[in-house]
Amino acid sequence: MPSELRFDANLKWLFTELPFERRFDAAAAAGFLAVEYASPYEHDPAALNRRLKDAGLEQILINTPAGAPGTPGRSGYACIPGQVAEFRDGVSRALEYAVALGSDFVHVMGGLRPAGVSRDRAFARFVTNIAWAAEQARGTGVRLLLEAQNNRDAPGFILDTQAQAAAVVDAVDADNVGIMFDAYHAQIDEGDLVTKIAELAPYTWHYQVADPPSRHEPGTGEIGWPAVFRAIGDTGYTGWIGCEYRPAGATTDGLGWIEELTR
Repeated sequence: MPSELRFDANLKWLFTELPFERRFDAAAAAGFLAVEYASPYEHDPAALNRRLKDAGLEQILINTPAGAPGTPGRSGYACIPGQVAEFRDGVSRALEYAVALGSDFVHVMGGLRPAGVSRDRAFARFVTNIAWAAEQARGTGVRLLLEAQNNRDAPGFILDTQAQAAAVVDAVDADNVGIMFDAYHAQIDEGDLVTKIAELAPYTWHYQVADPPSRHEPGTGEIGWPAVFRAIGDTGYTGWIGCEYRPAGATTDGLGWIEELTR
């Protein structure tokens, strides 16, 4: 098993026993060297940066802003015709935060296809918006990620297969746009993770892990993780793997899987 695999803590999902501001120190105390989280926008970036530095953590990933629950943009705006201004404002804000935090990546949320909008039209808007975002990110040092999400948890999400995400990367043809391969989403809708990891390796810049069906930590569900982690290592991947799961109990009680499943 490759020993160089590195795991970061997703602070939206882990250490939720604590207020958000205290999760940085908790992650560091548990042995993490890096963190990611979806939405930093309720917090001052300078204050977040201080917490990162005080805890000795790297910032790996944030998401673009999403709309309020129940609104068309609740999973992002990138594929929604008529909400280009909201999309562009969100990308600009995300890039400002990412630069301030030293974040490697911004996950550009794809969004849900609105009722009455054809898939072709939504997909075309998505590609156009991602191309615009890639131009805005150029020169910032921040790279953009696209993620496919499963139809069970996110029905109507614009990307539901890894191949679709790769097709957008190809269509945009920018050197700062890649894929975030989420093993949880991929297993639910596609399976055959070992093969897909190998096939998508040229596109994949970040991984996230959780175990279906309950989205708990690896080792609690249906995925054969030793084979998956071996496949990731075999691609030569040296980046971070985000722990985006809902702990079955207290966060620290469930962290033993990292050693057990990657030996």
